[in-house]
Amino acid sequence: MIRFSPGSRCSLSTVVWSLVGFLLLNHLYSLVNHNGGNGGDVRFRAGDNPVICDLKEVEQENIQIPPPRKRSPRTTKRHSRRATALIDEFLDENSQLRHVFFPGMKAAIGPTKSASNDSSYYHPGRIWLDTDGNPIQAHGGGILYDEKSRTYYWYGEYKDGPTYHAHKKAAARVDIIGVGCYSSKDLWSWKNEGIVLAAEETNEAHDLYKSNVLERPKVIYNEMTGNYVMWMHIDDVNYTKAAVGVAISDHPTGPFGYLYSKRPHGFDSRDMTIFKDDNGEAYLIYSSEVNSELHIGPLTGDYLDVTHVMRKILVGKRREAPAIFKYEGVYYMITSGCSGWAPNKALAHAAKSIMGPWETMGNPCSGGNKVFRLTTYFAQSTFVIPLPGLPGLFIFMADRWNPSDLRDSRYVWLPLIVGGLTDQTLDYNFGFPAWPRVTIYWHKKWRLPYGLSVLK
Repeated sequence: MIRFSPGSRCSLSTVVWSLVGFLLLNHLYSLVNHNGGNGGDVRFRAGDNPVICDLKEVEQENIQIPPPRKRSPRTTKRHSRRATALIDEFLDENSQLRHVFFPGMKAAIGPTKSASNDSSYYHPGRIWLDTDGNPIQAHGGGILYDEKSRTYYWYGEYKDGPTYHAHKKAAARVDIIGVGCYSSKDLWSWKNEGIVLAAEETNEAHDLYKSNVLERPKVIYNEMTGNYVMWMHIDDVNYTKAAVGVAISDHPTGPFGYLYSKRPHGFDSRDMTIFKDDNGEAYLIYSSEVNSELHIGPLTGDYLDVTHVMRKILVGKRREAPAIFKYEGVYYMITSGCSGWAPNKALAHAAKSIMGPWETMGNPCSGGNKVFRLTTYFAQSTFVIPLPGLPGLFIFMADRWNPSDLRDSRYVWLPLIVGGLTDQTLDYNFGFPAWPRVTIYWHKKWRLPYGLSVLK
């Protein structure tokens, strides 16, 4: 404790300002050291590349909302005279703006549709075709890079069936068909590898019986056992089971053998993901306690179960759809709010340890317009793809859900750069965290830098 004698020249304010100065200098040193110290070895970073700088030049959207539909005088009195909100137009399957959010087949992209000068360009929200010319069915998905075959595999919900609404309050659903798998060398042209985990057609007691729910499959490889391990959200038709399921295969293209389901750590589990760290440790992250918080815990060495260790994070924040990635020793996570099929604002979070504590950094979306940013470009996070060729550049994967016809839900892939600015200032704690910010940039059309190899 500092005590001041009556004759001391040092005042309390002097000490306070000295302390503030020390903390600011320490913070500045941390930033410099984090952004390229390493004993004078300055690394090549995403922000140094002029092509990456072009990705930061976001596009704006100016969508004209159509005039309100004619209503009877009695109805007009009961409703506000305000123009229909853009989010309402998105959710209205009969909207005049439907083509803006869900462009038709004429605008589809893929190796069988794109002209040579349009090849390899991502067009968020357009129908995306595989190498056979069929729409890709890999919703709520994730990416595995298989080092043995030097190939990317995209796993997701195969929703190519009719959408059901049991009653007004029930979630839209498609009978389980299975988990689709697609392979690629460049992350743009995708070959259909078939359904690698199929539904159960006759056994009504099975987790994968067609009228149940299979969502958000993710696959990681276990070097110790040589198994490809799939985790997924398993539920019943009323979303009361709230469990995770596990399946394994000897090959990335399956078939995967289903093992079991459980409530991890004894808690309900809905939107989930798994994350494999640099040291081979793997973790399950899931929304729990009726989506009021996220839980995170390590998997066992064979990746087939959770251990008894678990931490609660973002308690009371009502976040779901977690997508975790790591950059320069810092863990980042993108989450969605809980609003059913309606899109909402994403948040970015960061932590020095994957088990927390996690800091919330605000909305990472940049570009489009205000409504685009407040709805994560009318999409929901599912995965973040690291790219080995350019540190700091990632691909943000999201789903633009179409609750009236789930098979026609679209994919929104956008550049995510660590080091950009967010819409909101970080709420610093006393520790002054020094990690860079996360920004997702909106583009109607974009592609990875020319000459960049996405293979390790």
